[in-house]
Amino acid sequence: MKKVYALFLIVSLLFVSVVTFAIVYNSPQAKPEAKPFYVGVTYCGNSTEEAKQLIDKVKDYTNLFVLQSGEIQQYPQQITEICDYAASSDMYFIVYFGFARTIYLNEWLETTYGRWGDKFLGIYYSDELGGKLLDFEAKLGTPETGSFVFSKCKNGAISGFSVDENSTASYWVDGRIELIIFEPSELFSLNQTTVQYYPNGTITATRTIDYGVRRLENSSESEFGTIHFGNTSSIESIPLENYTATYSYEELWALNPFKTYDDVAEGFVYYYCNCVDKNAHGEKNVTAFTSDYALYWWDYQIGYDVILAQLGWNHTLTQDIALVRGAARLHNKDWGAIITWKYNNPPYLDSGEAIYEQMVMAYDAGATYVVIFNYAEDMVGSYGTLQPEHFEALEQFWNTVQNQEITHGGTQAEAGLVLPQNYGWGMRNSDDTIWGLWRPDEKSLQIWQLSRSLLEQYGLGLDIVYTDSAFPVEGVYPQVYYWNQTS
Repeated sequence: MKKVYALFLIVSLLFVSVVTFAIVYNSPQAKPEAKPFYVGVTYCGNSTEEAKQLIDKVKDYTNLFVLQSGEIQQYPQQITEICDYAASSDMYFIVYFGFARTIYLNEWLETTYGRWGDKFLGIYYSDELGGKLLDFEAKLGTPETGSFVFSKCKNGAISGFSVDENSTASYWVDGRIELIIFEPSELFSLNQTTVQYYPNGTITATRTIDYGVRRLENSSESEFGTIHFGNTSSIESIPLENYTATYSYEELWALNPFKTYDDVAEGFVYYYCNCVDKNAHGEKNVTAFTSDYALYWWDYQIGYDVILAQLGWNHTLTQDIALVRGAARLHNKDWGAIITWKYNNPPYLDSGEAIYEQMVMAYDAGATYVVIFNYAEDMVGSYGTLQPEHFEALEQFWNTVQNQEITHGGTQAEAGLVLPQNYGWGMRNSDDTIWGLWRPDEKSLQIWQLSRSLLEQYGLGLDIVYTDSAFPVEGVYPQVYYWNQTS
């Protein structure tokens, strides 16, 4: 009898425990707090009044205003006036500063920090660092060279290497090394010898003599004589036969700190990490935002807290989301989308209907921020590129969210595709460059084909991440695919 009673007591306690757990687990109080969501537009004009007009236009169906003005960033008082207006309109806001305007950023933060409480979300500090590295120009650095900066040029060369007091070197993607030797010469002349080193051992040299600007001796017109200014016809290039090179190809190649993908990734992160940490975060530890259209993983490595993936440019939207969401998830950061141009000329933006669908896609995938980019060089008035159909799309989206017709983050990543470490391939097409320096390699086609297949299979349910021991994927995704697996 005692055994039966004891068994009954145990079963009763288990039943109570299960019921209690179920009640607590399913209780609204026990659920995690809903993640905030921000939707809005950018203002890129140069008028305080027009910025206010745009705020008035959208304040009833958005909650975020992004002051992304290239002109106003150098006028702290105007920035403050616009931010005051946004806050009084119950809008959250983000303020843009470019690297070249850091002095204004520091001045503005020093006088306004804490003025608006949580309405001020952070600093949008420069943009497109990854995209510029692929397509245009960027800076690279190394701990060994300290503050000395190297330039990745649009033509694919890396320059800025000081070989000795009179010589600089540039390294090209085809393996060629260009050595420029500056020659002491007459006042204001620019004589130099350019030596081309090729991987096969060939060396060619050309001496350039600039006759356009020189000093004439025995002249009494000035302390330095009469200065004659010439034109391009006064520059003469003379091929040097049987040139004896001072350095060998191997000696110069050994000086190049960016020989591999790892080298470029580290140099890219090293240089910009210092900029973001010192200036965007600063002493106030402000949240640092940026937008980009490629290489989001390394934007987070640089130290940005929020990356807005640029949806547009006729890119594959699901891939952009897979890349930015995957990077954000493993770095434990927030992400968003900024809907940018579809065309390089008017009307610039996609249709209102298409933009509505893009906003819904980003919201469904879990974006914390969704913004419409509102800029063109020929824009007129406070509304810029935004047309009535775009305002209608914003209002429709706002109502859809408020009415809970869609779920924020309703589509979670079911699978993760893991790419090689520091493989900075643009992935915008099968022939895209790697770090803006190298053509696709033997891995590229395999990655392209596998990523197309997985994007078709999973859609918004796929994240794309990179091998990195600091950010393991084990236990993060129900299904993990590696770039080099055969099935």
